[in-house]
Amino acid sequence: MTKILICDDSIAEVRLIQAVLDKAGYRSVVTNDPTAIERTIDAERPNLILLDVVMPQRNGYQVCRDLKGNTEYNRIPVVVVSSKDQDSDKFWAREQGADGYVVKPFTPEQLLGTIKRFV
Repeated sequence: MTKILICDDSIAEVRLIQAVLDKAGYRSVVTNDPTAIERTIDAERPNLILLDVVMPQRNGYQVCRDLKGNTEYNRIPVVVVSSKDQDSDKFWAREQGADGYVVKPFTPEQLLGTIKRFV
């Protein structure tokens, strides 16, 4: 079963994403702490990461850059899921190595369509 790691500090957003993933047959794991994402990846070995941008202590751009710069993690696709909707936000995510970008609020079809490109 495909395992997807959700990294978002909003419990409500996590629950919404989990509901979409569960209904589509994916297994989801969660970390609300962007400073702990590497430990979660090591423990869970996800097939894909859904990553929020606006989080305390370490934003999603920093997390993405760190993951993509690390040979242990850089093959895992990262899809940014953010309310930041400017072209510059999407550009910056690509610059940090993000493989995809989904804007909140999203439809289940938008989220799943992006996920299916990578898993």
